[in-house]
Amino acid sequence: MARREEKVDAELLARLESGGDRIRVPLPNRKVNEMFAIADQILGGRRVRAVCEDGESRLARIPGKMRRRQWVREGDLIVVQPWDFQDEKANVCMRYTKTQSLYLSRKGVLPEIVDLFGMVDLGEEDDTDIEAASAETQPEP
Repeated sequence: MARREEKVDAELLARLESGGDRIRVPLPNRKVNEMFAIADQILGGRRVRAVCEDGESRLARIPGKMRRRQWVREGDLIVVQPWDFQDEKANVCMRYTKTQSLYLSRKGVLPEIVDLFGMVDLGEEDDTDIEAASAETQPEP
């Protein structure tokens, strides 16, 4: 019975992976100046210190609607929208779960500064290791 469950899980994973290049997770809307950020420090009073993808550290405000539905913790991947009149402050628009963050990292969507898992570099290193290993195992004529 356990084999059937493993087979179903493998089929489900294969189906999800073969979904193409379509991203299933909502991305920041660049037209309204939204960007990825990492919640670096929880300051209390609905405030978070966030390190944004442009390298800036901003004081982000969690709106009441989001505060009641999703809890932001240190190290979470979030989407922020910098204020027009004070660039050092921002609003938190969305929080990604760890699964969603891993998915975005695997797809190579995240910039290096906010890539929690470092999957872009890991994938390139794995390809070179496989090529080197296959070259070693082939016998010379």
